[in-house]
Amino acid sequence: MTGRRVVDLAHPVVEGMITYPGIPGPALGSHLSFADSRAIYAPGTEFSIGTIAMAANTGTYLDTPAHRYDGGDDLSVVPLARMVDLDGLVVRAHGVPSVGPEVLDGLDVRGRAVLVDTGHSRHWGTEAYAVDHPSLSTALAERLVALGATLVGIDSLNIDATRGGERPVHSALLAAGIPVVEHLRGLGDLPDAGFRFSAAPPAVVGMATFTVRAFAVVG
Repeated sequence: MTGRRVVDLAHPVVEGMITYPGIPGPALGSHLSFADSRAIYAPGTEFSIGTIAMAANTGTYLDTPAHRYDGGDDLSVVPLARMVDLDGLVVRAHGVPSVGPEVLDGLDVRGRAVLVDTGHSRHWGTEAYAVDHPSLSTALAERLVALGATLVGIDSLNIDATRGGERPVHSALLAAGIPVVEHLRGLGDLPDAGFRFSAAPPAVVGMATFTVRAFAVVG
């Protein structure tokens, strides 16, 4: 397809990386090395099987209702139709600590993935990423629910402010069955509209959140 472009919106998962303060980084290992596989397979045939131990909230990840609500839909229940091949929309809010509902003025968000570009992903991997990070206001979350957004994402540490213990944005969106994607990157490489967004985690029964390879197809 002429002009078709795929934009990677997920941070790579790296040994020991810290995604969120207090959550341990991933540990990569090996179940079967190329060297050890030589004793199992025919000469010249080698395989490698790796292992990884990590928290579900690692890198760029998607939250389902079960992340906030006991008994809510988990990764195995939320339909793929709410996570992949979605009509995408980017709203720009650089330098705004708490993004308000006015960013949606004049926009049709029904059935769309709404991605909030705060520019904060430029701090990824530094101490500044966890300090005074931008987030969505409760009013914006409520408006996204009322207007029928299908998925909401942000390129920041958390879609909620994290100074206190309340999480009103997660509460409102996940109560409405709207998946949340956090720690996006590359939103500045997307147009405001005219792309398809996908962020599908594995269907793990009983798990509420998992790392995704989020991406957009433009054109």
